[in-house]
Amino acid sequence: MAVTTYKYIIGIKYNLAPSQLMTLGSPNKNMLFVRDLLSRKLEFSDNGNEVGSVNYISRSPKYFIRAKALQKESFLPFLTEETEIPIRPQVFTNFDLKAGDLLISKDSNIGEVVILDKDLPNHTISGALYKLPVQENKYYLFAFLKHKHFLNQLDLLVPKGSTIRHAKTLFLDCKIPFPNQKNKDDVVSYVELLTQAIINKEKGIRKKHQQILDKIEKELLDNQKNEEFEYQQPNLVKLKKYNRINAGFFSEYFSKSEFIIKNYHLGFSNIKNLGFTVSRGQNLQISCIGKSVYSAKYKEGFYTVIKPKHLSIYGTAFSQEYLGNAKKLKTLKAGDIIFGAEGFDKGRSMVILKDKDKTITNIHGITINHKEGDISLFIFIKCFLDYLRKTGMTDLYAVGGNGGSLAMKYWDIIPFPNFPKNKQDQIVGLYHNLTVYPKHLNLKNFLEEDRKWNEKAGIVEIDKSTKRLKKQLNNVLDKIVNDEIVNLEFI
Repeated sequence: MAVTTYKYIIGIKYNLAPSQLMTLGSPNKNMLFVRDLLSRKLEFSDNGNEVGSVNYISRSPKYFIRAKALQKESFLPFLTEETEIPIRPQVFTNFDLKAGDLLISKDSNIGEVVILDKDLPNHTISGALYKLPVQENKYYLFAFLKHKHFLNQLDLLVPKGSTIRHAKTLFLDCKIPFPNQKNKDDVVSYVELLTQAIINKEKGIRKKHQQILDKIEKELLDNQKNEEFEYQQPNLVKLKKYNRINAGFFSEYFSKSEFIIKNYHLGFSNIKNLGFTVSRGQNLQISCIGKSVYSAKYKEGFYTVIKPKHLSIYGTAFSQEYLGNAKKLKTLKAGDIIFGAEGFDKGRSMVILKDKDKTITNIHGITINHKEGDISLFIFIKCFLDYLRKTGMTDLYAVGGNGGSLAMKYWDIIPFPNFPKNKQDQIVGLYHNLTVYPKHLNLKNFLEEDRKWNEKAGIVEIDKSTKRLKKQLNNVLDKIVNDEIVNLEFI
């Protein structure tokens, strides 16, 4: 923390609030304000509009992006049913959103920023968001906007004490450091290349995930038996058979979607026929395992905990936590599938590809395991579970409110199509495909060689590479903040 001066107090309009007088010190004094890095002055028209929930509708050619689409763990926006809302066209404001635009949040998730990976001509943005006009050093600025140096500054500038904090345009008063070493221009380019590579990898993961869903759907639709779907209202016999009365389970949409799976020309199997067992994850309550110590950082002898809330929709873990407990807990092994069975994380899943020492999930996660077999089968089952989630089938198989629960007793009725081995392998290769990372990289060839590698690798491998690059980028930005020498390394 730096010492507050009289001049600084005058500059902030004689504000004597302690939180406002705290400033972050930095060995590097070569800094520019965020406002100085914009291509023009930020205007009122760069701020989004609140359309009001009264204008939310079920279907529309126009959409509203909420601040929740901006998440800490991602460089790209998460556009889901919760964050990308269809609205009445009459309240649409055109922000001319294009690939490469930066969006930053001033309310709620203050300071979160993303870069658009595609043009969004039919989308407008929330009043909590600003579209930043940036042309030069865009990726350098973006890298620092995702870094703790910027977020810590903004946290000090924004007044405390309110239920919902509002940053207004205080993010413009945050400072962005620049390197001082002889090859400083190369360092800026290096930061931008790492940032672009991370963006490309996140785009690659999303692309491959969509390809998985498309391949599954195409195989199902192209290979139907010669039977026509005919919807029938549920009768007493059907209600007794399934022992449930929730309307969605007996809807025409559900019946037709399930028919497409069961009408596949090579038939279908249930999870038990395929040799899998389904069980709950470890109960972490004190009544079950006694007292535990939780940590956000790894500690010797602690368990790694991967909960459903830690999983992305792409089959990767974006975070985890650690638990210290003296008892021998139920751990995960290679081939196990973690599946979010409850709430709004329901349907998210990932495959454990290697035996992991002391790694567990919690009781909200179902563990699907197979005593022996091909890892490809495990991955295919996980990918088909993604398809069920995307089509809404997972929610309809589940019961209960607040997101519902897909309890173990309902798994027997879920059909898994008997895709031939070559079709399974095509799908599996998009999720997991080991390939050697290129060597002898430099400023000129790094981005292109890394892009070629992304094309060959699976989601799991790209995710690992993304995490490694983010760690590398953060280390570089730390060095710039501390005015240390940055070596241009590509590993």
